[in-house]
Parts: sequence; structure tokens; C-alpha cells
Amino acid sequence: MARASWRERVAAERAQRVADSRTRVRRTVGHRDGARCEVLDASGTPRSLLNFCGNDYLGLSQHFAVVGALQDAAAREGAGGLGSHLVCGHHGLHDALERELADWLGAPRALLFGSGFLANLAVVQALLGDDDACVQDRLNHASLIDAARLAGCKLRRYPHADPEGAVRQLRSLPDGVAMLVTDGVFSMDGDVAPLRDLALVARVQNALLYIDDAHGVGVRGPDGRGSVAAAQLTTEQVPLQLATLGKALGGYGAAVLGDDDLIGHLAETARPYLYTTALPPAQAAASLAAVRLARSEHWRREKLDALVARFRERALHAGLELLPSDTPIQPVMCGDDARALAMAQRLEHDGYWVAPIRPPTVPDGRARLRVTLSALHGARDIDGLVDALARARDHDHDEAPARVAATG
Repeated sequence: MARASWRERVAAERAQRVADSRTRVRRTVGHRDGARCEVLDASGTPRSLLNFCGNDYLGLSQHFAVVGALQDAAAREGAGGLGSHLVCGHHGLHDALERELADWLGAPRALLFGSGFLANLAVVQALLGDDDACVQDRLNHASLIDAARLAGCKLRRYPHADPEGAVRQLRSLPDGVAMLVTDGVFSMDGDVAPLRDLALVARVQNALLYIDDAHGVGVRGPDGRGSVAAAQLTTEQVPLQLATLGKALGGYGAAVLGDDDLIGHLAETARPYLYTTALPPAQAAASLAAVRLARSEHWRREKLDALVARFRERALHAGLELLPSDTPIQPVMCGDDARALAMAQRLEHDGYWVAPIRPPTVPDGRARLRVTLSALHGARDIDGLVDALARARDHDHDEAPARVAATG
């Protein structure tokens, strides 16, 4: 029997993505200046767009103190990490950052990773095996799903934000270590997990609760300490949580924080920690400066909250379909994949960069424009975006009959 052709498979899957309006195109940013990006079009011509699709929630990625810390440390320590943490790569700046993060988030200990994706792979694979189980929210980030699959454990998913569904899944599983895993703030819907209820479920079912709070740390809770702190939960109730350095803190990398014994176990056994190069010390210095700003400059969260409220009020008044989110992630629902693409293109024509999100990132029929807000934005930026969104919706409605005739 002839072996299947990889070329034919790649071509067939590409053709299917084209037919479903699900192709992905990488855009090149030539320069960033505050909330504006110089984006190159297909011909290489730069165009200035107001960015509403990044995750720089507190506007720290270009802050002079953060950039200055990066430059100073690079001048002293060089550009790279040069080794894994357990060989020769663990620098004093890494140690300082771990201590600062642990103090800020109220955890006994923190452990740095190269990315949130790596951190999630590390946690699940280091703690679960073939005889164990991982119960997850259906809308969890892809890294959490992949982590459970690669760990070889039993993966069960409960309906979104449904603690009773989590109970049913945990009760149905045999003996073995069980982990209950959820995003704190969901990256595509922008809503917040029912963490207090899930903490109760984990306690009753003797499961370890792990919270990926990539989109919550810096934005939610007292002093920006995240979703776990906002829910008034302790390390005893949430033994492990993830904080990213690449969103509200404006840098790169991530940290897992929590119970001292668990963090020690990860440091000695987690393959994505043991077998990869440590973050550059200069990047750790930049994140350390960003953490200190996030802890002290409360006005950034206050401004961000005001912008979120302004966007929701004006968007709902304009008749746009929003999801129930009070976070900087504000999805504008489109439903149809082609419609999401058309609206995003219309927005770009008007000078706004908003990402169209389509399956498989979101469920079928749930395509949307993922609007993300930053403390770098102003009130006039919000008003202009809402007006452009309403125009894009109305323009798409006018074009829909012609599009259906052309494709039907």
C-alpha cells in the first residue's frame, strides 16, 4: 500500500481553510509608538494603525523605566541567558524577579519560565501521569489542553464556567491524582472564572486547583494581584497559579507561583524548565521594573477600568453585540467567519487594528472581533473605535446579500 502524501494533505487542508475563511496571515510591524503601530501592507508599504489587538494592558512595554532597566542590564550582563537555570543560567536578576513576584502575589515561591505555554506544559506534565486526571474548563487556553494531552493523563472538560460540571467530571474519574484547571480571565471571551466555587469543588473532591491567570495579573484584584487575589483565595486553596510577564507587564516570559513544595518539585522535575535556556537576565531586569510599576501606579488600572466602561456603554448604545466582560478583553460578536474578516478589513481601512478571531480558536459560529484595551488609549480613541465598528457592521450588512449571491 502506498504511503500517504504529506504534500497532498497540506494542500487539501490549506484548500479547506480557504473555503472556510480560516486562513491566517502574519502581519509585520515596522515600529511601535504608544498605542500606534506602523504596519506593513502586502506591498511592504507602512501604514499607521491604532492598535486594539495587543495585550499591553497597562502600557508598560515601552515605559522608559522598563526599557532603561533592559538596556542597563544588557550592557552589563549581555544579551542572552546562555544556559538552563540548573546549569549556569540562573542569574541574580532572575532570583530578584522571582522574589518580587512572590511577594506581590502573596505566594511562598515563584519559578520563572520562558513562556506561559512552557509553564503550563511544565505544571501538568510534572504532576500528572497515565493514572491521573486533569479536569478543565472547555474554553481554557490551548496550552492547558496540550499540556494534559502530552502528560498522558485522562483529560475531561466541563461546560464553560460551570462548577457543577467540574464536580460531575471529577466524580466520574477513578483514583489517582486529580487536577482542576481553569483560566482566571478567559483570553477570547474576557470573562472571569468562578474561582471561589471552583476552590470549593477542588477541596471537596481532593483535587489540586491550578489557575492560569495570564490575563488577570496586573489588571484585576488589589494592587493588580490578579484574579486569585480578587476572589480572596489563599495559596492553601489555590496551590499553583500562573502569571505571565508578556501581557500586563509588557515583557516576555512567565512564572508559576504557589506552594513551596510544589514549586520545588517543578524546579527539579519539569522538563520545560530543566531542558531550556533561561530568560536573558536583561529581560528579567525589565520585568522586575515593570512589576514595581504595576504594584505602585494604581492609576493605570483605574484608567483602564474607565476605558472599559466607556467602551461598553458606547458599544451597547450603538447596538454592537458584546459578551459579559468587565476586563480589557472586549469581544464584538460577528458569528460568521467571513463577516469577522470583512469587518476587520473595514476597520483597518479606517485606521484601527482589531484581530478577527475564528475557529478553531473559538467554537464554530462564534467568530468575533477581539478588542483589547490598554492604558495607552484615550477616551477619543475609544469613541472613534466604536464609531468605526458601527460603520463596519453596517457596511457588512449592506454587502451581505451580494456576498451570499457570489458564494451561494
